[in-house]
Amino acid sequence: MFGKQLAASAEELILGAERELAPVWSKIEEVLFFNQEKVLDAFREFRIGEEHFAGTTGYGHDDLGREALEKVYARVFKTEAALVRGQIASGTHAIAVALFGMLSPGDELLFATGAPYDTLEEVIGLRGKNQGSLLEWGVSYRQVELGPDGMVDLPELLSKMNEKTKVVAIQRSRGYSWRPSLTIEEIEAVISAVKKKNKDVLCFVDNCYGEFTEKREPTEVGADLVAGSLIKNPGGGIVPAGGYLAGKEECVERAACRLTAPGIGRAGGATVDSLRLLFQGFFMAAPVVAEALKGATLAARLFQDLGYSVDPLPDGRRSDIIQAIRLGDPELLIAFCKGIQESSPIHSYVQPIPDVVPGYEDDVVMAAGTFIEGSTIELSADGPLRSPYAVYLQGGLSYAHCRIALGRSLTKMREVKR
Repeated sequence: MFGKQLAASAEELILGAERELAPVWSKIEEVLFFNQEKVLDAFREFRIGEEHFAGTTGYGHDDLGREALEKVYARVFKTEAALVRGQIASGTHAIAVALFGMLSPGDELLFATGAPYDTLEEVIGLRGKNQGSLLEWGVSYRQVELGPDGMVDLPELLSKMNEKTKVVAIQRSRGYSWRPSLTIEEIEAVISAVKKKNKDVLCFVDNCYGEFTEKREPTEVGADLVAGSLIKNPGGGIVPAGGYLAGKEECVERAACRLTAPGIGRAGGATVDSLRLLFQGFFMAAPVVAEALKGATLAARLFQDLGYSVDPLPDGRRSDIIQAIRLGDPELLIAFCKGIQESSPIHSYVQPIPDVVPGYEDDVVMAAGTFIEGSTIELSADGPLRSPYAVYLQGGLSYAHCRIALGRSLTKMREVKR
């Protein structure tokens, strides 16, 4: 597969790719400057000061810093309210909190983007039992398969909506699927069509991996609620744990009551000593996302030049930080991940091997030598051991780190195929 370029060094390939990427990076920086100013304006509007870094203990009542942080998030996402909490364990947890808040027994959840991300299958009830899933709670589920082009099949989606449909869910990112991530423009078209058919149906967007990759967020084009993880884009590689929700006041409060308890909602939840990191991570998010996007475009350029299928293309529109590369060989998938792991600041000496990962159906190989466990805004790569053996590269706190790691992955792959 390396073809005539097998003899070229990784450095030569990278230098050639970088020369071609200048126009692409210019567009990434344009989005960065827009989003950085948007975040800065929110900090200035709510007069964030050092006093907002003092956390609370116990019940967490009257937490001025937490309230200010959630106002900043709501301002940036242009929503009525936000919930930003370290008590949210993951992106999957944030999405579960959102869905349990929006849905009641007897309602239907309709997924517009085909099969959900692997870890949501047990939340919905498609796998596992006796865990209190949505299906066990009395919420029915259906999904609309994506069209041949990987886009939402709007006619089919609208035809499947009925009187029980309470929430239409949209997964912005590709997950472990070989399909394009949805742009904000495409999400807007889906929401507009849904609301035109039934204005009372709630639209939820899984926003994981997508924050700050475009100038607008899904809540700016009609989404009633979005959710994501703070160890992905909005944490800026600094926040050690947590998740967020943003959207309509009623939706956010109902979700907060699922996270804490009815009657408590957003009023409870101690922040202890985490607030400075939560503020600082959000401020750093846009530039860190831009660095990750530059690394992703380099990977796309390199592997396309070597003859592999990549998605998005090097100059393609991006709505998340994930770069998919179809390697077609389990040995190459493992070798790629070994290169990323050996180039990691943490656990560089560990060898990634395929294994069972909770929440995933297939064995998964993961490279993630990150300062924060599971942080996918830090450089990581993983993929399920199933055909077409695609690797999903995401994150990177600096472009320099992405560049070095990709060079080592190329070297590892060559060693396998010698």
